[in-house]
Amino acid sequence: MLSLFLNASLQKKVAAIALPMVLSNLSVPLLALVDTAVSGHLEHAWYLGGVALGSSLISLLFFLLGFLRMSTTGVTAQAFGANNSEGQLTCLSQSLLVALLLALLLLSLQWPLAQLAFSFSDASNEVNQQAQLYFGIRIWSAPATLINLVLMGWFLGRQNARYPMWMLVVTNLVNILLDLLFVLGFGWQVAGIAAASVVADYAGLLLGCCLLLRSLAIKSLFQAMLNQLARLAELKRLFALNRDIFLRSLCLQSVFVFIAFQGAAYGDNTVAANAVLLSFLMLVSYAMDGLAYAAESLVGKAIGANDSSLLGNTLVILALWCLLLAMLFSGGYGLFGDDFVGLLTSIPEVKHQAALYLGWMIALPLLACWAYFLDGVFIGATQGKTLRNSMIIALLGFAGSFYLLQSWQNHALWAALAVFMLLRSISLAAVLWWQWHNKTLISVSTDIPKTA
Repeated sequence: MLSLFLNASLQKKVAAIALPMVLSNLSVPLLALVDTAVSGHLEHAWYLGGVALGSSLISLLFFLLGFLRMSTTGVTAQAFGANNSEGQLTCLSQSLLVALLLALLLLSLQWPLAQLAFSFSDASNEVNQQAQLYFGIRIWSAPATLINLVLMGWFLGRQNARYPMWMLVVTNLVNILLDLLFVLGFGWQVAGIAAASVVADYAGLLLGCCLLLRSLAIKSLFQAMLNQLARLAELKRLFALNRDIFLRSLCLQSVFVFIAFQGAAYGDNTVAANAVLLSFLMLVSYAMDGLAYAAESLVGKAIGANDSSLLGNTLVILALWCLLLAMLFSGGYGLFGDDFVGLLTSIPEVKHQAALYLGWMIALPLLACWAYFLDGVFIGATQGKTLRNSMIIALLGFAGSFYLLQSWQNHALWAALAVFMLLRSISLAAVLWWQWHNKTLISVSTDIPKTA
């Protein structure tokens, strides 16, 4: 294993995908940290709580539709590995049409969605008011966000990590700069944070479209999309094929929305402290997702090329980097956690609450890292059912743990989250071991066809 880890040629291939995505993905939680820091230094805790609650709902909606990127990456990577250019173009055109349809649906249903979601909130009136303000503005970035997911997935599937990296970096840098301008400069408070995200998402879309034109002729893309419109039955099948990834995302985001809403029931300072700590966890998850993106792309390519040797070597390299990255985060939070909290909020009560639960942030990276990595493996293999089943098991574990430990109040939330991450890791690792041992990881029937 050491000789494999020191294999310069293989390391270079893996690093070409993994490093750009890890580094660029870190700009996403950096944005969340800036959002938290800006709102955390406003006069009242309800601004921070409102941004946390409103962004949780937006994240739920957008991450539920994350199958747009995941399936696009997996299918495109397999078509790329099989040298199927037509399949790559068909996947892109289908996914773009689905993204546009879903964006229109979100915009049409934004009012009933908001009313339904916030009817379950036990937060104070002030927090709910700020959360609804954030949601009402942020939802208008839906078209840009969903199309960006498709474009990044398609670029990654074609083993191009540079384009998604620039899209993420530019989008989040624009967002951070506008955060500071709109909130600190113009005094728009929560509305400024939401507006900055909307403008930044469309800036990312503009860049993504320019990069796409370097990869294919716009005429051929429009023609492919028109052809797909003439075969709407295929779009219906695409929705069906993505059902399991959708359910997986629903389970995942339900956990974090529950944490946000249940934390609000423990008081404004607690929900604000949870928002600070979840920003730390988000930093871990996006760094790990960078490795997961690499796994999606490289595993999909290896499966498309039917290359079991490349697949096995790639899995070992990525697993080792996953462990090293998790250890780095756990050690950093253990040594500097209190200092990080102080950077994000100056409210004494919130800092005190966050310190009570900081220990969970030291343990979680080591428990969760395998879940992120293995998600990428099975997305690249387009095994949506495996991801769905694993997430359902983990969700049941989360619910059962919280029920049994609810007398611990906010500690129960963090303990249940630790169980959730651990069950995801164990269940996916068991399936991977079984499929590899029985030599079925490549040959096993997939949820999405290898050519569109």
